[in-house]
Amino acid sequence: MSHEIELKLALPHRALPALRRHPLVSAAQKLGNAVTLDNTYFDTPALQLKARKVALRIRRQGRRQLQTVKCAAVSSGGLSQRPEWEQDYTGAFDFGAIDQPEAAQLLARHHDALVPVFTTRFRRETRVYSPREDLRILMMIDTGEVSLHTPDGVERSAPICELELELEAGQPLDLIELAETLASDLPLMPADLSKAERGYRLFLGTPSTAVRAEPSAIDATQNAVDAFRTLAFSCVRQWQANAAGALEHTDPDSIAADFIHQLRVSQRRLRALLKLFAPALPATFVADWSVRLRENANRFGDARDLDVFHAELFAPVAPEGLADEASFSALASTVRRAREEARAHACHNLDMATQGRLLLGLTADLHRLTIDSLIQAADLRTFARLRLDRLRKRTRRLAAAAETLEPTRLHALRIGFKQLRYAVEFFAPLFPARAVRRYLEAVVVVQDTLGFLQDVDAAQQRLAAWVAADARLAPAAAFVLGWHAARYARLRRRALRESTPLLSGRKPW
Repeated sequence: MSHEIELKLALPHRALPALRRHPLVSAAQKLGNAVTLDNTYFDTPALQLKARKVALRIRRQGRRQLQTVKCAAVSSGGLSQRPEWEQDYTGAFDFGAIDQPEAAQLLARHHDALVPVFTTRFRRETRVYSPREDLRILMMIDTGEVSLHTPDGVERSAPICELELELEAGQPLDLIELAETLASDLPLMPADLSKAERGYRLFLGTPSTAVRAEPSAIDATQNAVDAFRTLAFSCVRQWQANAAGALEHTDPDSIAADFIHQLRVSQRRLRALLKLFAPALPATFVADWSVRLRENANRFGDARDLDVFHAELFAPVAPEGLADEASFSALASTVRRAREEARAHACHNLDMATQGRLLLGLTADLHRLTIDSLIQAADLRTFARLRLDRLRKRTRRLAAAAETLEPTRLHALRIGFKQLRYAVEFFAPLFPARAVRRYLEAVVVVQDTLGFLQDVDAAQQRLAAWVAADARLAPAAAFVLGWHAARYARLRRRALRESTPLLSGRKPW
């Protein structure tokens, strides 16, 4: 068994000439001529290997055939490490060399049911990057496609255009630093999906969907920096998956709003995480990434805000027979144009090169974090309790200030609850699960209440700006706000009442 450590980077086909001309690529030693690799992936008809995250392929290169088995890898920022078994294929599967019991038993049990599922065919150019004796990285440029032909005659395919960096000697950080250098000049995006995973998606016909935040996977044996790194890599995976998903929908009229929303969620969670763990982290690291993540989220804010305005405040209004029809029609046109413009702006800002540089930069900085003896000795549960207590006290002060029911102070309270919620979610594995779950459920109720109030306040400002530009919209704008006025008044009074037990009562940590 060997352990494959690689970093996969997607790039647009038009960027291939620039990649080949890059000084680090053009100066690297060629490993022979480019070769065409034909791969057939096998599984049972019920995809039982996929269910256990095992991939089996036969690769044909010239006259030689190789059997490869790979197991699941945790991938983040495109960097993955996975066990791999490779041997010559002589016409029949041989799993005798697989020394991981679960994988060996799985393959042996389903040996006779294995059938071809999909194929990949790509041209591979390989170079060796070795600037010093203890560092050797294979640079492999792959271009081709994943394809399949179903029994009912349906053909599907998806393009392959990527740069794989495979570590033969050195440290994982060396891969990331090489990728960082290349990405400073090229549109390279870390890609966590393997060719096998892309093939299975094609086989199943499953469209990519927005990726929500992963549950916290920290444990009490970790120090604060390692816990932070675990949580940050989780956020990076959410960011990367949603950036990639949004890039698949480049038409402003069809871009999936949920991808943009979840991308922004990943930025908010990362910023909250930086504040939460700030005492254990370098101040410059916290300050730098707080700014960069806020600026990145702001690239997409208007599109999401207008989607919320339309879905939550405009679409539910039923104007028939009551509203000024001409005014309401004009407002509907204004809303539609504003959403189209905001989505076009989001598409323009969703740049592969920018997202790739940010993802690689943060991934590299996470790997570079060091742990001093004080942090190493600190108890993670104690650290968590101190940080959660501090956040709860801060939110309690915000609640006291919000008793005036002023919109800006209610909005500040909403942000306070959001940060408290993220913190409880991050530290959840350290405390009793049932108590944490109940507390979070109550926090979400308050956050939703405050969220509606903020949406109405933001809508009032947006509608006022539109009316100032076009007086015809005034009757319809007043109708929309009036439609929500009773609920708004009721929830303003409820918000502080719901907050009190969460900020002064029993806590789950």
